[in-house]
Amino acid sequence: MAQAKTLTERELKKVLDYVKYRPNGPRDRLMLLMTVWSGLRVGEVASLTLRDVLDAEGTVKDEIHLDRNRTKGKHARTVFLPKKLRDEIRHFLEAANSSARGTPLFLTRRCGPFSANTLTQHFFHLYRRAGVEGASSHSGRRTFITNLANKGVSVRILASLAGHRSISTTQAYIDVNDEMKRRAVELI
Repeated sequence: MAQAKTLTERELKKVLDYVKYRPNGPRDRLMLLMTVWSGLRVGEVASLTLRDVLDAEGTVKDEIHLDRNRTKGKHARTVFLPKKLRDEIRHFLEAANSSARGTPLFLTRRCGPFSANTLTQHFFHLYRRAGVEGASSHSGRRTFITNLANKGVSVRILASLAGHRSISTTQAYIDVNDEMKRRAVELI
């Protein structure tokens, strides 16, 4: 199976611009950003509830705790949310009308929860319709890992953030390009 495409800043902006004026644009924006800014898998995004992102006082949490039944490897993990993503969640929830703590965070047009497969297909179509060729539901996650690697985050930390048991799995996610190599040799 081919590697998922790593998104450039321009491509991410292109897909975010595309969803901006579409029905469910705020939902689609946040779902995409959850993968790019926190490294969540599509199935993990689909499984999120309000309880996962809000504390008892209704404040957006700094981290999401995923039990083993909601992760690919069946190992519980903590997903850390950067401030800019917490702000996006807060903004999204201000417009939402649900207050039931177990309610899915993201609902389909028919007001049901997304399945991992449905959300995978949804992402594929969003990228394609936005004109971002080769992107898939895994592109956000690969972009997250590659962007942090480009900023010098160690592969051990990346593996932990991604929920990988092996750093070799994480290394396969890191995209290497000519610009990265140019910056690397300038460190000499």
